[in-house]
Amino acid sequence: MMMVKVQRGDVIRIHYTGKVKETGEVFDTTYEEVAKEAGIYKEKGVYGPVPVAVGAGHVIKGLDEQLEGLEVGKRYEIVVPPEKGFGKRDPKLVKTFTLGQFRRRGIVPFPGMPITLEGEGGRKIKGRVLTVSGGRVRVDFNNPYAGRYLLYEVEIVEKVDDPIEKVKALVELRLPMVDTSKIIIEVGEKDVTIDFKPVLDGVDKNTLILGEVLLENDLRFIGYENVAFKPTMEELLKPPEDEGEEGGEEEKAEEKVEEEGEQGS
Repeated sequence: MMMVKVQRGDVIRIHYTGKVKETGEVFDTTYEEVAKEAGIYKEKGVYGPVPVAVGAGHVIKGLDEQLEGLEVGKRYEIVVPPEKGFGKRDPKLVKTFTLGQFRRRGIVPFPGMPITLEGEGGRKIKGRVLTVSGGRVRVDFNNPYAGRYLLYEVEIVEKVDDPIEKVKALVELRLPMVDTSKIIIEVGEKDVTIDFKPVLDGVDKNTLILGEVLLENDLRFIGYENVAFKPTMEELLKPPEDEGEEGGEEEKAEEKVEEEGEQGS
């Protein structure tokens, strides 16, 4: 059997389980059963081998960098240091609040409690309560896995070679709710067109717009210079026909009927 190695720009499918190296805690996985056993299963989660364009940043940096050179069909254990994982812990992200600030919001904090507060510009920031003592509440806004070495158990399931299937895999990654068997894909040597019109009824417009932006970046990364979508971004952004004008015409028609009725009486 010919050995196939993964190269930068390849589209592959991988299975993985991410753990905290020191404790063995599972924080992410593509296996449904592993997720259930670890208590991180999500009802609306998508499980199974995930498509990845190697080097495009679809997975955490330290894992992405080490996929290149691996063999299809094999399993690996990859260690990711903090600076290429969730970053190093930043002491400045540990903040102290008064207990009253929480109580005024109807929150009774306790150690380990996850919270979401509003930061600058209305941006939501997530943290975890460290301590509650002496009327003070210390909250850590670092990622829970910041400063940790990570261990990824990875299986390179397949390398996707067919151009159409490559595009479908990236659509699956960015728009998992789309039925890729219904969309129409045309590929040339350096150009690709994806027609989403057959699935428009089942996809939120804003979700599709974001998906197209991300998809265009992905497709350019794997070598396509000209990327086109149907409907176009401009068509998706175009507001619907002015219902007010239509409503006005209907109202005028009703008024005319009423006037004629009054004249007849």
